[in-house]
Amino acid sequence: MFRHKSVPGADPAREALRLVRVTKTYGADDNAVTALDDVTLSLPAGSFTAVMGPSGSGKSTLLQCAAGLDRPDRGIVAVDGTEVTAGGEAALTRFRRARIGFVFQQYNLLPTLTVLENAVLPFKLAGRRPDRAGAREILGRVGLGDRLGHYPDALSGGQRQRAAIARALVTRPSVVFADEPTGALDLRSAREVLGLLRDAVRTHGRTVVMVTHDPVAAAYADSVVFLADGRLAGRMDAPRADAVAERLAHLGDSVAVGV
Repeated sequence: MFRHKSVPGADPAREALRLVRVTKTYGADDNAVTALDDVTLSLPAGSFTAVMGPSGSGKSTLLQCAAGLDRPDRGIVAVDGTEVTAGGEAALTRFRRARIGFVFQQYNLLPTLTVLENAVLPFKLAGRRPDRAGAREILGRVGLGDRLGHYPDALSGGQRQRAAIARALVTRPSVVFADEPTGALDLRSAREVLGLLRDAVRTHGRTVVMVTHDPVAAAYADSVVFLADGRLAGRMDAPRADAVAERLAHLGDSVAVGV
């Protein structure tokens, strides 16, 4: 079981996510690629942060390490004040199921389960009694109250992603990690999904960390963290799509060590 540990520089009362000098390298010797290079980052609770950078910048690796899906070679990752780089795999799996939500580009809904059954699946995986009433309430909030008995193949792409968001929120996680959640959607569906993620932050106090390549999607966030060559390359608060696009175009000009 994880123990609540003091993380250098952390304020657990205000912090949802903290990375301290996180490094991740794939391969070895001449084939080694450093995906994350000494990254230190703090995100406050109740915030919506977009993570952006060129292909190969390390943004997906950052999300995977922050969410406990992959372990860094060095450094500390803490979610909601609890260090997730300290325990074994079984404890990490239990922690993820209880405190972390996930939204993926390809939805990851099980085709043999209904919308409602997909939504309560995290409870079953965690060995907990499903909160069907809470799941129905969240599915209604995301506009799927009349689709509870439908299977994923009967839904549009936007509806599937809304079902995935409901599933991510149903256990009331501390942090929701979203990996290109609008990448497979049309413009209207993408706006609906981004609005739901923003509402989860502003109305319900969740913390959302979203990897995206789209400046319009990033503009829904409270702030944008930029990566280049595995290192932090700056931050933009109250982002506008045009300003984000311009920053991305010039991202290689200079790389900052910290944010």
